[in-house]
Amino acid sequence: MSAVLNVSLHALRQQYLAGDLTPRTLIERLLPALEAEDSHHIWIHRLDRDALLAYADALQDKQPQDLPLYGIPFAIKDNIDLAGVPTTAACAAYAYTPDVSAFVVQRLIDAGAIPLGKTNLDQFATGLVGSRSPYGACRNAFDPDYISGGSSAGSAVAVALGLASFSLGTDTAGSGRIPAAFNNLIGIKPSLGLLSNRGMVPACRTLDCISIFALTAADAAEVLAVASCYDAADPYSKPQPKHPALPFGAEGFRFGVPMAAQLKFFGNTAGPERFEAAISALKVMGGTAVEIDFSPFIETAKLLYDGPWVAERYAAIADFIEQQPGALFPVTRQIIGRATEINAVAAFNAQYRLQALRRQAEAIWRDCDVLLTPTAGQLYTLAQVEADPIGLNSNLGYYTNFMNLLDMCALAVPAGFQADGLPFGVTLSAPAFNDRRLLDLSAQLHGHTSDQLGATGFSLPQDRVLASPDRHSIAVAVCGAHMSGLPLNHQLKTAGATLITCASTAPVYRLYALAGGPPYRPGLVRSEQGGAAIELELWRIPLATYGTFVAGIPSPLGIGSVILNDGSMVQGFVCEAIAATDAKEITHLGGWRAYLASMGL
Repeated sequence: MSAVLNVSLHALRQQYLAGDLTPRTLIERLLPALEAEDSHHIWIHRLDRDALLAYADALQDKQPQDLPLYGIPFAIKDNIDLAGVPTTAACAAYAYTPDVSAFVVQRLIDAGAIPLGKTNLDQFATGLVGSRSPYGACRNAFDPDYISGGSSAGSAVAVALGLASFSLGTDTAGSGRIPAAFNNLIGIKPSLGLLSNRGMVPACRTLDCISIFALTAADAAEVLAVASCYDAADPYSKPQPKHPALPFGAEGFRFGVPMAAQLKFFGNTAGPERFEAAISALKVMGGTAVEIDFSPFIETAKLLYDGPWVAERYAAIADFIEQQPGALFPVTRQIIGRATEINAVAAFNAQYRLQALRRQAEAIWRDCDVLLTPTAGQLYTLAQVEADPIGLNSNLGYYTNFMNLLDMCALAVPAGFQADGLPFGVTLSAPAFNDRRLLDLSAQLHGHTSDQLGATGFSLPQDRVLASPDRHSIAVAVCGAHMSGLPLNHQLKTAGATLITCASTAPVYRLYALAGGPPYRPGLVRSEQGGAAIELELWRIPLATYGTFVAGIPSPLGIGSVILNDGSMVQGFVCEAIAATDAKEITHLGGWRAYLASMGL
């Protein structure tokens, strides 16, 4: 049931901008695959043709350049609310129909994205296998005899098969990373609090986060930039740091690797070779491998299900369990039911131990910038998981269960294919709010280890690289006449620059139309009050021509540090504040293209 259309954000945007595609025609082309027999058990609820076309038609008075996710189709894990559509958490007896969408879902729709439906999951997001669902065991995109991974099962398979450009999952113990590895996808497990959880059925409220699946790191970065926003109505939402870490630069980076004796592949003889290939790729990219003691992470991982946090899963749905215990999937009931044996003393003792383990992990970060591990050591068949549902699920959490307890962010990255044709994945992780740095690094690593987009048959575009570590170039943000198709874009191309991606600033900038022209130029000014997110493009300029390019920038413009909407910082065009005195403020338009359109230019 895979689609034949390349639905990566880059491919769709090119067609939209060229006038070769509209959101309505996109939906019409996707409908045959969306309406086909769901042999992979991806969906719990698919929006019908009329509902999908209503979302598409809502974009008729918009332009592709107006919205960052214009006409981009996405899928939603069915423990996240979409207005007017039942939320089941894979339990029909629990279902309710929300009047409003989850905070993150609404941000995506407001940015032009089109929701396709709600996807299958391990019931109440309890499991890493994707088979604990009364709606059917979700099947792997490459071989239906194998598990999809979970709990965000259907969300991953929908993207891998090209039915959706990206999807939302959730991640408490690995649910946003395991399915990514098993289906050859990028999987973002963001820093806790970076994405609002409002409108999501909780699993462990203190550890939950909404996750993102995408075909490329660049696609994932664009979705994250839209989705990430502080939400004061979510008690666990966190504002992004005011001074985010800079991307890895020409000086290189250090990546931690568990000692050989601590690596586990659970019988997968192909795993060590693929993991070594990822290590080699990071070295080529300028990284230095640092062997670390992985034991604090191993012990932390065991706390998640062997400790009192299982009681938090019970607390999330306590009334329902007590009123309708028979409605739960048997394995789900067995796992969550253990919570009644846990007392407050055990909970406090586990917190004390966790704090000690956090201190041990802090020491490791003094020796390395990121941690590299397999995402999972082994990909199991459905039959194997059915025979040992809890034991094999535990194996899958070996490299994932510790992340949220230690307040880390993580990126699952495709790492090529084994001889049996099944995908293998690795994970890059770091302390909280290094999400953008991991995306940068993941974009480069993906290009070294795999050239396929999910299971779609399309190849990874070589130009879909973020501001990644590169000794020979530098990423620069442009917000005016140097953008694609505008009068000064030729200067970038003459310098040998290449487009990385579309993006936007953090909402702390004002934009002004400067005097003079043609060519007409804007001024981007940092502001403590009244700022907004401003549309821009990221371009990569070779170091050999960077100096000449910068030297040609006339006053009052110059190059300085620009904060992006995901909290990262890059070099980019900025303007002296004094130049705004006699300029026209156009901040409310959100970008230079919108201003030009408003002036008929």
